[in-house]
Amino acid sequence: MATVTFRDETATGRPLGEWEVAGLPDRMTVRELIGLRVQKEVARYNARPGNRFNGLVRPADAEVELNGYRLREPRRIDWERQAEIAERAFLANGFFVLAGDRQVEDLDEVVDLTVDPGLVFIKLVALVGG
Repeated sequence: MATVTFRDETATGRPLGEWEVAGLPDRMTVRELIGLRVQKEVARYNARPGNRFNGLVRPADAEVELNGYRLREPRRIDWERQAEIAERAFLANGFFVLAGDRQVEDLDEVVDLTVDPGLVFIKLVALVGG
């Protein structure tokens, strides 16, 4: 069984946060890893709903804030819906994922967690005016 470390960084490499999930298969697809990440962060939020959600992608009807999203009111978030949004964002280059020292480019690419146990997520921010 493997342990994966999910780490968020800025495009310049500044760390924003990090957390681990243990007890995983040795090999998983990028799609499965993104889904797992989203499921865990939504479960954390749903355990204590508030007006702010810190996650990979923006929930529906939420406003972007610095390093997170503001919800109009606390509510439960559907992790499966968020996982679909995350997959679309990955395909549209809304964020990219590094496994070890390489960028993974396909949702169905398999990552060997015994070799690359750390995944870095880098969100890309749209520039104002362009």
